[in-house]
Amino acid sequence: MVLRSVGVLSVAKVMGTVYALMGLIIGAIFALLSMAGVAMNAADGGEAAVPGAIFGVGAIIIMPIFYGIAGFIGGIISGALYNVVAGLVGGMELNLEGPPPSGQYA
Repeated sequence: MVLRSVGVLSVAKVMGTVYALMGLIIGAIFALLSMAGVAMNAADGGEAAVPGAIFGVGAIIIMPIFYGIAGFIGGIISGALYNVVAGLVGGMELNLEGPPPSGQYA
């Protein structure tokens, strides 16, 4: 079985979703580090706790959106490039095992 082309929009949706999930994880890490910095600053009598807290919470919102958009655009480019290259060299060979497919794509 040879994969000769992919649905560009399908690849973009999957990559956008995967990258948005990665952005959520990375945003949570940034938020935790930011909140730890705010706590250490407050323990030292610092006054700039609010901007650090806003940055930390904002990372959970902004990073998944940014990563999702970047993944979607990357998926469009990757899917389109795969289709062009597969047209030139013949695509990827797939060896699948298991029961015969059933359902929508059978």
